[in-house]
Amino acid sequence: MNWRKRLLGIAATLFFLGSLKAQPPQTPMPALNPPRPGYSFPAHETLTYAVDWRVFPAGTAVFHLEQDGPIEKVTATSETVGAVNLIYKVVDRFESSFNRTTGCSESFSKQISEGSRRVDSNLTFDYGRKISIFQQKNLVNGTKEYKEAPIPGCVSDDLSAIFYPSSQNLIIGQDFGIPLADVARTVAVTMKVEDHETVQTPLGTFQTIRVQPTADAGVVKNRGNIWIWYTDDARHIPVQMRARLFWGTLTFRLTSISDK
Repeated sequence: MNWRKRLLGIAATLFFLGSLKAQPPQTPMPALNPPRPGYSFPAHETLTYAVDWRVFPAGTAVFHLEQDGPIEKVTATSETVGAVNLIYKVVDRFESSFNRTTGCSESFSKQISEGSRRVDSNLTFDYGRKISIFQQKNLVNGTKEYKEAPIPGCVSDDLSAIFYPSSQNLIIGQDFGIPLADVARTVAVTMKVEDHETVQTPLGTFQTIRVQPTADAGVVKNRGNIWIWYTDDARHIPVQMRARLFWGTLTFRLTSISDK
């Protein structure tokens, strides 16, 4: 059953939480650069992906971005499909919000329904006090959890960090950093802008820029590698995402995009 439970990785958080390790305490944390001049996050946009585990269809993931004044809101849902539902059904929902001018995350929440597991959690950022506040409730047994952790002056979260690179100049060989806030720590992530690549998805063929997120010491040994392919244009839409982990490979391929 272990590999079946691993299909929980179709959630957006897979690409960062599941495979990166924290920086050593003495390593300087990168600053989160603001969006490049002239860039604007989508007013309304919905991206739908087919998710494959190895060569088998595993699920679908839908991301919706919407402007709300100075805030960009991102909502993601992930759901298993087909035979996987008979083994281990997953229906998860994620929400994040960040400042469109600075890129700084405001909050990140999860509503998890995985097999018999039901958990709601919320992570908020108090930049005045430089702390993150994590609250979680297990809806099955009623237990609650509360944690505070120090953060630098501006951080991203697991969901927002997928779309933040769209606001940057993606130039081959010019890497940039993201301070990524987790429940009890902030992880320094390096976005390695590696190469141009032609990518084919169910929606069509795209000219892309391949980006690999890593930690300072590299991706965790024996865990795997992660890549995100952004369109090689001003919008930098993520059209494909892949996590190659020790238990197999998960690939997200864009199937549709709309301005709703």
